[in-house]
Amino acid sequence: MTADIAQTRTEVGNYFVSNYPPFSQWKPEFVTEAIDALNQPARVDDPLGLYIHIPFCRKRCLFCYFKVYTDKNSSEIEVYLDALIKENELYSRSPGFQGRKLRFAYFGGGTPSYISEKQLRYLVDGLNRHVSWQNAEEVTFECEPGTIQKAKLETLKAIGVTRLSLGIEHFDDEILAANGRAHLSPEIYRAYEWAREVDFPQINIDLIAGMSGETEEKWREAVRRAIELQPDSVTIYQMELPYNTVISQDILKKGAASPIAGWDTKRRWLNYAFEQFLAHDYDIGIGVSSFSHFGGVNFQNVHNFEEYVRILNDDRLPLLRAVSLTPKQRLIREMVLQLKTGSLDADYFQQKFGVDVWNEFRFVFEELEEKGLLRRHNRDVALTRDGLLQVDHFLPEFFEPELRTVRYA
Repeated sequence: MTADIAQTRTEVGNYFVSNYPPFSQWKPEFVTEAIDALNQPARVDDPLGLYIHIPFCRKRCLFCYFKVYTDKNSSEIEVYLDALIKENELYSRSPGFQGRKLRFAYFGGGTPSYISEKQLRYLVDGLNRHVSWQNAEEVTFECEPGTIQKAKLETLKAIGVTRLSLGIEHFDDEILAANGRAHLSPEIYRAYEWAREVDFPQINIDLIAGMSGETEEKWREAVRRAIELQPDSVTIYQMELPYNTVISQDILKKGAASPIAGWDTKRRWLNYAFEQFLAHDYDIGIGVSSFSHFGGVNFQNVHNFEEYVRILNDDRLPLLRAVSLTPKQRLIREMVLQLKTGSLDADYFQQKFGVDVWNEFRFVFEELEEKGLLRRHNRDVALTRDGLLQVDHFLPEFFEPELRTVRYA
């Protein structure tokens, strides 16, 4: 295998596989293909989801690689919210959206909870005029504990949020401060208590294994405290170092050693968390990290705040780059994303794509099976615990040969 799944050091670079083909293959010249896909007749039976990016934060975490702003005032935020509403309206006009209803909506960031209650209600009223989540199965809203007041949580419940996701990351104040988090532990407990009082259908908490300053003792204490809270679900990320983080730039400029725990240590810590949470009847989601996928085309908006607003004021979608997927790439995209959930249903791919994925990728599957990273059960494939802990490192083995060694992002 070309991927070094036994890698031990956490170096600068992207490992988390969140889409296919890799983002480095998305190009501005393919944007017209995204527009063509939006102009095709609607496939009303296909699920439709809406991701709403709120790119504002109190401060930028040292490990953050998302597009965020920490310097925007209230009036600038409101200009952005108007642009969001406008973009949603433009999509609602597209032939591909006609007659379709949202299955889910996800408010991500940045820090969605950074904006005020008044701004929240304004945004939601504007969005719902065009594409409504009134009957969606799930509406998720990400929160940073220090931006929460009980009244704001009550507003979130009133606008239809069904799943509140708290970006706790850790409970140790020294680790939170060392990694540039805006909140400390007292704000965690205060926000969580309020969230329980408001009574959301589901509360998720995020943890990160391997943050700068992490130790065995502190990680075990973080897991203990998380279980003590009794959240409805827990998502655990393994700390990575994409190129555009503050930590990564410091390493590259100064030639410093990585302050992040190695992969073997992070996997051991994550495995410990698995054992503890599963013993308390939890399911675990793992991962790290505004992109879109529509009609077989991946596309992304422009990066710059002012450019985004200007293009929407011109009544145009603010698309930056795109890539149109071939039938095989659509198969690989679904397959790697399904594997990240821990299993793969071969019958699904046979029915949808007319391909026996086990035979198509037999060499990769058999090598992973030999290494104890997955098991085959008749027509299904299930990752082992070791496989789940290393999934992003071996997924590129399923990529087309010419895309296995390109930069992911």
